[in-house]
Amino acid sequence: MFNVEYTEKTRRPLVLAAVMLAMFIGAVEATIVTTAMPAIASDLGGFARYSWIFSSYLLMSTVTVLIYGKLADLFGRKPVLFFGLTVFLIGSILCGFSTSMEQLILFRFLQGFGAGAVMPIATTIVGDIYTTEERAKIQGYLSSVWGISAVTGPVIGGLIVQYWHWKYVFWVNVPLGILAMAVLFFFLHEPKRAQSVSIDYQGAVLLTLSLSTILYWLLEGGQSFGRLSATSAILIIAGIVLFALFILQERKAKDPMMPFSIWKNPVILYANLVSLTTGVILIGISSYLPTFVTGVMEQPAIVAGFTLTAMSIGWPIASSVAGHLLIRYGTFTVSFIGGISLVLGAAMFVMMSANSGPVWAAMSSFFVGVGMGLTSTSFIVTIQGAVTRERRGSATASNMFMRNFGNTIGAAIFGAVLNSSLLHVFHKENWQYNLDDINLLLTESVRQSVPINQIHQLQQALTISLQWVYITVAFFAVLSLLLILRIPRGKDLHNDNN
Repeated sequence: MFNVEYTEKTRRPLVLAAVMLAMFIGAVEATIVTTAMPAIASDLGGFARYSWIFSSYLLMSTVTVLIYGKLADLFGRKPVLFFGLTVFLIGSILCGFSTSMEQLILFRFLQGFGAGAVMPIATTIVGDIYTTEERAKIQGYLSSVWGISAVTGPVIGGLIVQYWHWKYVFWVNVPLGILAMAVLFFFLHEPKRAQSVSIDYQGAVLLTLSLSTILYWLLEGGQSFGRLSATSAILIIAGIVLFALFILQERKAKDPMMPFSIWKNPVILYANLVSLTTGVILIGISSYLPTFVTGVMEQPAIVAGFTLTAMSIGWPIASSVAGHLLIRYGTFTVSFIGGISLVLGAAMFVMMSANSGPVWAAMSSFFVGVGMGLTSTSFIVTIQGAVTRERRGSATASNMFMRNFGNTIGAAIFGAVLNSSLLHVFHKENWQYNLDDINLLLTESVRQSVPINQIHQLQQALTISLQWVYITVAFFAVLSLLLILRIPRGKDLHNDNN
C-alpha cells in the first residue's frame, strides 16, 4: 500500500486540487498562445520564425521530462516540481516583456525547460498519495484537465488579446502557479529520503544533447534545411551517436538517469510504445482537422474549433469511465476498447469528404478522444502500480515522454505527407500553385476574392492531400491496436510497493 506518512499528514483533496491547477497552467500554455500568435507576430515582427514559438517550448519540455522524472525519484516530488514551476513562471513573466521575436523564442525555451517538470511530477504525486484502486478513478479528474484546457485556452487567449494585450496571455499563469505552489508547500508532506544519492550527470547531458539534436532535425527538417541535405545527415548521425553513448553510460552508471530495467516489464514496454503511436495520432488530428473544416468544408473557424472540441469532450469522459472499468476488467480490456475506438475514429476521418459536414468531423474526433482517454488512463494507472515508489517518477515520465516524442515525430511526418501530396497534385494537374496558395481557402473573405475555378482546384488538391494525412493517421491507429494486443491479459493492476 502507499506510504502511511502521506495519509497522516497530507491533505489529499487540497493536494489534488493544487496538482490539477499546476497541470492546467502547463496544458493551457499550448493552446492559449495559439489565438494570440497573430497579434504577437504583428507586434514583434519576425513572421519567418513563427513556428519556433511553438517548437522551442515543445523541444525543451520534451527533452527535460525524463530528467525531471529521475530527479523526483532522487530528491522528492515537491522540490523538483517547485523548481520546474518557478522556472516556468519566470519564463512566463519574461515572455510578456519580450520586444522581439528572438527574445520571445529564447524565453519560450526557458518556459519549456520548467514545463517539463509539471506534467510527470504532478501525475506522480497522485500516484504516491492514492492507492491503485483510487488512482484509477482520480486519473479521470487529471485527464479532464486536458479537455478543459483545450476548450478554454483558445477562448481565454482570444479574450485577452481582444480586451487587453497579448503579454497577459503569459502573465495569467503567474498567480495560478503561485497558488498551486503555496497549497503544495503547506499540505503535501513527503516521507524522508536517504541523504546519499548518486546523480548521473553524464547521462543527463548525453540525453539532453541527443534528444535535442533528433528533435531539431524532426522540427526543422524540410524547412530550414532539406531532409536529404548534408546538414540533415550530420544531425541524424550526431543524434544516433549521442544516444548510443547515452545507452552505454546508463549501463555502467550506479544510479542511471533512465533505468532501462523498467522497460523489461511488458506492460510498461507496450504501454509506452502505444503512447508513442497515439501521440502521433493526436498531433495529426489536432493540427489538420481545422484546415479540412475551414478549407474544404468552407466552415468558419468557430465551427472548426467545435469539431476539435469534440475530442476534448470524449477524452475526459472516457478517462472517468476507464477508472471504473480498470478495476473490474484490467488494463488489456480497457486499452483494447480504446484501440478499437481509435481505429473507428481514424477510419471515419479517411472516409470524410467535403459533403460529410462538420458533425461527421466532430464524431470522428470524439471517437479518437474516447480512444485517447481509455488508453492513456489505463497506461498511467498500470505503470504506476507496476513499479516501486522509488521508480514511479521515472516510469511516469517515460510514458509522458513517449507521447510528447510521438507528437514531435507526427508533426514532421504529417507536414511532409501534406506538403509532398500537395506538390504532387499541382505537378500532376499542371497547376501553377505553391504551398502558400492554400491560405486562400482558410477564410471566407479571402475565398470570395479568388476566382471560383481556382478555389475548386485548390480544394481538390487539399482534399486529396489531407486524405493521405488521415490514411497515415489510420495506419498509426491500427499499429496502436496491434501493440495493445501484446499487452498481457488479466485484470490484476499490481500491488503498490512503497
